[in-house]
Amino acid sequence: MNKNVHTFIGCDADYDEADAVVFGAPFDGTTSFRPGTRFGPAAIRGESFGIETYSPYCDRDLTDVKVFDGGDLDLPFGNTERVLKMIEDYAAGLIADKKRFIMLGGEHLVTLGAMRAAVRAYPDLHVIHFDAHTDLRDEYIGEELSHSTVMKQVWKLTGDGRIHQFGIRSGEKYEFEFAKEHTKLHKFDLDGFSGAVEELRGKPVYFSLDLDVLDPSAFPGTGTPEAGGVSFKELMGAILMLNRLNIVACDINELSPHYDQSGISTAAACKITREIILQIL
Repeated sequence: MNKNVHTFIGCDADYDEADAVVFGAPFDGTTSFRPGTRFGPAAIRGESFGIETYSPYCDRDLTDVKVFDGGDLDLPFGNTERVLKMIEDYAAGLIADKKRFIMLGGEHLVTLGAMRAAVRAYPDLHVIHFDAHTDLRDEYIGEELSHSTVMKQVWKLTGDGRIHQFGIRSGEKYEFEFAKEHTKLHKFDLDGFSGAVEELRGKPVYFSLDLDVLDPSAFPGTGTPEAGGVSFKELMGAILMLNRLNIVACDINELSPHYDQSGISTAAACKITREIILQIL
């Protein structure tokens, strides 16, 4: 493992000494509306130098922790299963080396590859899922592997009661009916998250953040914007609770930087990434 030349700010430790690894999964092959999330990881790295390594939110600094940036996986076009296998294999290697990881997407389907590795290592794994969308479809235009189906695919790995969903405000009716029986879904906002944190203390947790959980007025740079989302301040309040949990891995998905010429979406993604790193280490 060689250090990535172009790193997220402060994430330039050597692999062997690192406690966590940042890597990118620049894939948007199943995006159902506006493509472009494959450019997200590079944008987050490049714009991260517009923020500081120090966080006034938690009074910690990225220089206080050791994080290795492995760069982006070289994912192929047109072969979704191969993409997922490459992500799974990379994540499995990190877990075997006792590294926590922060995967930068890419569309939300990339979560499935990482989850396949994580569930194998942690059979009692729970998932915290922040999103505007249920992502519980059986298929999308005939395809079972889609960013619209990713949490249904994850449910097949975890079983009932292990997926805790927040901020959900869009989906087919049958998805919400499915969630009533099989997941723990909280509509519209992050209310109830503190209770979930208490419930999951001491258990291995995978945190999956779809950035479109944010209201598009605060985060327009995404492929499937949904009105009625949470504010940046609300999201940050929830992220600052993550240090109470055993987060073994996480992902940050669905930034499409070119839909926001102002750059505020990418700037928000950078700050969110910094805070998540500092909360899970």
